[in-house]
Amino acid sequence: MQLGIRLHDVNSAAAESEQTLEARAAKARAEGFQCVHLALSKCIKGVTFDYAALTEGLAAHVRRVFREQDLDIAVLGCYLNLAHPDREKLMEFQSRYYGSLRVASLAGIGMVGTETGAPNAEYRLDANTHGREALRTFMWNLEPVLEFAERCGTTLAIEPVWNHIVYNADRALEVIKGMESPSLRIIFDPVNLLCMENADERERVFGDAMDKLCDYIAMVHLKDFVRTDGKLVSVAAGTGEMDYTAILRFLKARKPYIQASLENTTNDNAVQSRLFLEELYQKL
Repeated sequence: MQLGIRLHDVNSAAAESEQTLEARAAKARAEGFQCVHLALSKCIKGVTFDYAALTEGLAAHVRRVFREQDLDIAVLGCYLNLAHPDREKLMEFQSRYYGSLRVASLAGIGMVGTETGAPNAEYRLDANTHGREALRTFMWNLEPVLEFAERCGTTLAIEPVWNHIVYNADRALEVIKGMESPSLRIIFDPVNLLCMENADERERVFGDAMDKLCDYIAMVHLKDFVRTDGKLVSVAAGTGEMDYTAILRFLKARKPYIQASLENTTNDNAVQSRLFLEELYQKL
C-alpha cells in the first residue's frame, strides 16, 4: 500500500503563500506521503479549470512540480454532477471531464476520479437519487466521458457514496457491468458507503463491497467518522469509530501496491494518521 493525502488538506490553515501547488507538494513529501489526490481548483487559486484551461501546458507544469518532489498523482479529482438536470450545465461538466482526462493522460496521472451525482441541481440526496431513472440518466451521461477516456488511454474511477446515485456495491457493480468499458474503475471509500442506518453494520457493508468490487478497485480513500447530532461526520483516520483491520488485510492480500489517500486530515494530525495506518498495516 502506498499512502498519500488529499493535497488541498495540506497547509490548509497556513498562510496563502504556503498554499501554492509547489508548497503543498513539498509539504506532502516532507510529511512522508508517497502520492496525492489532486483537485486543481482547490490547490491553484484564481483559476477556473474549465475545458479551455485544461491544456497541455498545464499537464506539463503539474508533471514537473510533482516529479521534483518524487510524488505520484494517484488521482485527478473532477467531482461534477453527471446527472445534472440542466442540459447546458451538463455539457459544461462533460467538457471538463474531457479536459481532465486529457491532462491526466499527458501528466502521467493514474486516473480521473469522480462521484456519481444526484438528479438535481443542488447535488443532494432526494427521493429520486437512488431510483432507476437517476441511474439511467447517470449512465447515459457517463457514456461519452468513458468513450473519451478510452481514446486517451486513461482510467475514470467512480466513487460510490451513500448520498449519491451509485450508493452501494450492487449499484456500483451494475454500472461497471452495464458500461462494459475497460477504462471504468472504482475508488473504494469505505466511510462513504455508510449512513446512520447502516453504520452499526459497517463490517458487513465493507465486506460486501470488497467481495463484489475487488476486481475493479483501483484506489482507496481512507478516513474515519464520528456520530454527531444524528449525522455521520468524516474525520481523519484513527480519530473516530473505524476499525481498519479487515480493510487493510484485504488491501495487503489483494491490492499490495495500491495507492490510498488520506482524507479529512488537518495540519496537526496528517502525519499521525499516516503512522497509525502504516503501523497497523505492517502488523497484519
